[in-house]
Amino acid sequence: MQTRNPPPYSHNRVFDEDRHAAERGTRAVMWITVAMMVLEIISGWWFNSMALLADGWHMSSHAVAIGLSSFAYAAARHYAQDSRFTFGTWKIEVLSGFTSAIFLLGIAVMMVFSSVERIFSPQPIHYLEAMIVAAIGLAVNVICAIILGRAHDHQHDEHPHHHDLNLKSAYVHVITDAATSVLAIIALAGGWIYGWSWLDPAIGIVGAVLVAIWSKNLIISTGTVLLDREMDHPVVDKIRKVVESGVATANTLITDLHVWRVGTRAYSCALSVDTNDKTLTPRRVHKQLAQYEEIVHATIEIHHVDNMED
Repeated sequence: MQTRNPPPYSHNRVFDEDRHAAERGTRAVMWITVAMMVLEIISGWWFNSMALLADGWHMSSHAVAIGLSSFAYAAARHYAQDSRFTFGTWKIEVLSGFTSAIFLLGIAVMMVFSSVERIFSPQPIHYLEAMIVAAIGLAVNVICAIILGRAHDHQHDEHPHHHDLNLKSAYVHVITDAATSVLAIIALAGGWIYGWSWLDPAIGIVGAVLVAIWSKNLIISTGTVLLDREMDHPVVDKIRKVVESGVATANTLITDLHVWRVGTRAYSCALSVDTNDKTLTPRRVHKQLAQYEEIVHATIEIHHVDNMED
């Protein structure tokens, strides 16, 4: 019986390890966050609390981010071997993150206008009820942090030298949202005890600024990946050092180099080399690049030349 060989263009497209625990953890936290987000937004509107409303919208940004993380895990697992995705499915998360960041900037602008309007047209606030809801939100954030922390510990036990930046990002979002809940409680307490009604919309503006800052940072980070702006990453210097001084026995020069990210901590590269080392082969370069685990795919072209300027 003759065995059919795979096509020459077939290669592994899974550039991140399997992370079922992280997927389960982010999915659970996503639904918990969505439920609390809805409760805070409705309560903020019902009790006339801009701080609580801002905290709810701010939590929506984290619900979107955590939801994107959960979706990315599921999509990467489902389409892992789909040959239509040349370098895997990781950028699904990146594209969704960029889109959500634009949406969240609109939310931040809306919250600023609403808070400013409330400063000039104050309305009565049910402080005690709003504080209770904010306290529940804070407790929910603590629970979510524990869930994500356990998922991180489980993954770290399986892959002690790999750090899931996607999971770490979700964890940071939860902690940041907890801080926003604390701000809302302080604003409501100040209005209830000291009659500082201005403090509630002021904190609402602070919450909107936090959403805007987070959105801006997300736009920058996701835009960098989508535009493949990775040539200032330290991995580029590692590639140059290996090829130009660590693999050849004679003059070697990289004449063309492209590096782009294909996973959380995974990079692909394509390079063209001029050398007068007649023994230098793509296989030798691959072997040297293998010492850097973040370089998961390399396309290497070597040109042997007789004369090279130093």
